[in-house]
Amino acid sequence: MLPVLAGAGVFASVAQAAPPPGTPAHAPAQNWSFKGPLGHFDLAAVQRGYAVFAGVCASCHSLTQVQFSDLGAMGLTSDQVAALAASWQVAAGRDAEGHLRHRKATPDDMLPRPYADADAARAANRGAVPPDLSRITQVYPGGADRVYALLTGYKPAQTLPLATGPDAAVRRVPARPETGFVNPYAIGHITAMPPPLRDNAVPYADGTQPTAQQEARDVTTFLAWVSIPHADDKRRLGVGVGLYLCFLACLLVILKRRIWSHVTK
Repeated sequence: MLPVLAGAGVFASVAQAAPPPGTPAHAPAQNWSFKGPLGHFDLAAVQRGYAVFAGVCASCHSLTQVQFSDLGAMGLTSDQVAALAASWQVAAGRDAEGHLRHRKATPDDMLPRPYADADAARAANRGAVPPDLSRITQVYPGGADRVYALLTGYKPAQTLPLATGPDAAVRRVPARPETGFVNPYAIGHITAMPPPLRDNAVPYADGTQPTAQQEARDVTTFLAWVSIPHADDKRRLGVGVGLYLCFLACLLVILKRRIWSHVTK
């Protein structure tokens, strides 16, 4: 039985080492300010990321779980939030002839969808429905690292491995708009989304150089912040609770020694 079990173990390890064809590549780990129990969001990067989302991503993707008023937590005043909301148009019913009307958004409105329904989204995106990004870094395997890798990982038509290992087969993946775009971090290494970012795509108000990599990093930070908007508050609360418990433990030790100080062996 031992040789059989050993052979089974070898086959299992080989299966683990060779993922199925089209498995997304492992995204390199990035140094995010919000990682770890003591991490925090860089609100300047969050604001720049919102600019990238509004200027680039919002034409296809939605944030249906976000109100404009929620954006005040990224360091904006109430007047700035109102002005930001007013720069968007939201649906306001239909007129007497059945035509859709629009109005300026208010802080109480949700961010609008770019498409009326899934059919309209498919018609505009070669049959694909762009996902909602409200919780993308929480539900997307690989989290923020993979979102950043996907945004910056587009490649021209090239030979991609079907599996790992020295004897792995290879195939050529075409990069044509009608078939998709090559990206090793996408499922099947093909995505319907064209490369969304380019240098100087969005002007930054704080003077930061808007390279494609910087835009990708900032919009990923913004999407991570949107996915867990109260993370910084929870971390601060956790630190406060931890310090309180440490103080309480020290106090209890001192009290215990004082109570039992008269007891001798």
